[in-house]
Amino acid sequence: MYVITAATGNIGKVVTKNLLAQGKKVRVVGRNAEKLQEFVSQGAEAAVGDVNDAAFVLKAFENAKAVFCLLPPNPHSNNFRSEQKKISTNYANAAKANNVKYAVLLSSIGAHLRHGAGIVDGLGDMEESFLALRDVNVLNLRPTYFMENILGQVGIIRQMGIAGSPVKGDLAIPMVAIKDIVAVASKRLSDLNFTGNTVEYILGPRDLSYNEIAKIIGNAIGKPDLKYVQFPYADAIRGMVESGFCSENVATSMTDMAEGLNNGLMGSEVKRTPENTTPTSIEDFAKTFAYVYNS
Repeated sequence: MYVITAATGNIGKVVTKNLLAQGKKVRVVGRNAEKLQEFVSQGAEAAVGDVNDAAFVLKAFENAKAVFCLLPPNPHSNNFRSEQKKISTNYANAAKANNVKYAVLLSSIGAHLRHGAGIVDGLGDMEESFLALRDVNVLNLRPTYFMENILGQVGIIRQMGIAGSPVKGDLAIPMVAIKDIVAVASKRLSDLNFTGNTVEYILGPRDLSYNEIAKIIGNAIGKPDLKYVQFPYADAIRGMVESGFCSENVATSMTDMAEGLNNGLMGSEVKRTPENTTPTSIEDFAKTFAYVYNS
């Protein structure tokens, strides 16, 4: 039995479909029974409930050989890290109580810091929770900055005519497409050939700066002169809150992550290798960006 948390999200959904296609027995976890129904119709078992509820998670992990643990985001939380830590604890306790043999955690670069990576610090807490489990084989997947985060530029470009964020424009960082994360996670869950407590990075094809990204997506949407502007942290927080995108607590955590990238704390712990390099290019992703921008 494989248990997939946050099964209706962009990553959990496709991982679930991949495992079901291989004939694996899967239990999908989520709060919305209607959204889980598409998996049930494909042969999955549904566990409907809130992962903030320790008793529910304990039951959801029952008889599981392997679990895929994702922390569902709550952008309007007023104490984001505390909520994430509670869910992480629930996952780890349930894995231990049910004698789960394998756990794949969706973490992130910077999670090793435990403090100083902003919104990623909660993923570090999840890693820490599972680090204490001696009888569970744990794989900490640490993808880098998602290319899909660039979709947040759609509204900024439409409203301001520029691209912008708190990240330095000339800072080259690795970026990865979600579909490449899904491919790695699906294979590791299918194979279950990891032991102990290990870390695997997923870095995308190459490092990119936002200045370069602005040129690429600008060309894709017919704005070849699109410029990128680094926003002051305070302005970025205010903009996210006033737009209703998230709470001040979450906005602050997101800008703290940007600061962690800017000062080199995040990402400095890993070197690119053929094994952690994945295929989807920013040029490929720009086609998706253009489709969303023009729709």
